[in-house]
Amino acid sequence: RSQPASEEHSSPLAYVDLVVALTARPRRDTHTHTNTHTHTQMAHAYTVPAAGDISKAGDGKSLLEHIVADVKALLAAKNCGPILIRLSWHDAGVFSNGSLKGGCPNAVMRFTDSGEGTFEANAGLTDVAIGLLKPIADKYVTAGVISNADLWALAANVAIEFMGGPHVVTRFGRPDAKDSGESVESQVGRLPDGDKGVSHLREVFAPKGFDDRDIVALSGGHTVGGCKQQRSGFDGLWTEAPLVFDNSYFTDLLEKTYRPETVEATGCPQHRSDKGTIMLISDLALLEDAAFKSVVEEYAADQSRFFADFVSAWTRLQENGVGDLLRDELAPPK
Repeated sequence: RSQPASEEHSSPLAYVDLVVALTARPRRDTHTHTNTHTHTQMAHAYTVPAAGDISKAGDGKSLLEHIVADVKALLAAKNCGPILIRLSWHDAGVFSNGSLKGGCPNAVMRFTDSGEGTFEANAGLTDVAIGLLKPIADKYVTAGVISNADLWALAANVAIEFMGGPHVVTRFGRPDAKDSGESVESQVGRLPDGDKGVSHLREVFAPKGFDDRDIVALSGGHTVGGCKQQRSGFDGLWTEAPLVFDNSYFTDLLEKTYRPETVEATGCPQHRSDKGTIMLISDLALLEDAAFKSVVEEYAADQSRFFADFVSAWTRLQENGVGDLLRDELAPPK
């Protein structure tokens, strides 16, 4: 699987990335080789304040407040909110309770010898996203304060609110995988493909416990971030403000005209507007089905309704397969 191409350090969108796996690249036999050195260097260059004995810091902050502050500092420095959301989504999104069983948020992507750490859909997560969080993980996970899986969920939720989105309550207790053997067998049938339509969306999301309204709400995560052809095969930003979490995705779907095109380097089909923003086949599918389209119209007209439904669906996504283990308080992982 090819890795992310390097980007300029000065770009304010240096880590803008796709958010939801609706952009998973169609399976292909050949891949384009790109240089990963600069991205990896950038991901590991960020540092957080030394841990010390945080519990005796005397600043009145709880351990959770310290972690949240460090995540916010990372977001401010790197503009990396979308890729942190994508990390949590792909960690939890493999869950299925249909013909495919199992899967849960367990941070198994940390292992790249096999399993989820090698899935094409996870390109850019195992090096860039996990690398961005490494200083925070070194500070808190190594100290036994929080698991990697909980940190990934928390970082995504902090990112959503940091970019203007709703507050999402994080519960804690996700255990970390011990090795790649705790991966699911494949991304196929678990993470949706960007080049497929209505029936595919329902086939993938229904076994996770999501109905049509949930599918549209989760698709609204495309209001931030974009696609990189080196990772997903698609190329472009969904909205004109990719670091603002609002309902622009839905207003764009209804108001902009999109023309079909093919990404020359990868052969992947997508659609582009006159403003240069994109939609995938899976995005435009939300307009083709009457049940989906009515929810799109509702969210375009009422951002607060979108936020409420997104929080409901997103929280269930993050807790699928581990709900019985979770608690409200931050405590050392078992």
